[in-house]
Amino acid sequence: MLSKLRPALSAVTLALLIAPFTASGQMAPPFVKKHLYDSMADPKADIAAALKEAKAQKKRVILDFGGDWCGDCQVLDIYLHQSPNAELLSKHFVVVHVDIGRMDHNVDVAKKYKVPIEKGVPALAVLDANGSLLYSQENKEFENMRSMRSSDVTSFLNRWKA
Repeated sequence: MLSKLRPALSAVTLALLIAPFTASGQMAPPFVKKHLYDSMADPKADIAAALKEAKAQKKRVILDFGGDWCGDCQVLDIYLHQSPNAELLSKHFVVVHVDIGRMDHNVDVAKKYKVPIEKGVPALAVLDANGSLLYSQENKEFENMRSMRSSDVTSFLNRWKA
């Protein structure tokens, strides 16, 4: 029966039907894979452009290290685009997604910003508009997004906003 209905179900509906639950018993956010991390991008140029924009707009820069294959990276993106996070992000930050391949791409960039991607992703760093490192994720704070809530992301954004 489900096989007859499957073509009619959207990806979101299907995700809601099979969505896992978090440890607290809450349903995890639906998973819809987005292309976030461009393997062909030049993160050094992207960071330079983001710093220029951040300086002009009095914002900070969030470096988001991850890969499209990473479920927790996808969940973090969902949380970042929920209210009030989307508004905080837009008002106070410029985001640069840095593709890490299979933990073997742009390793030099991660190292420069003291982000130990070998411990897991997503991994974040926050820079001021001059490029000074204000925060680097060293303890896998965002690695298991399915046990976090959108409000945890809100607290992070409020802590580091410009």
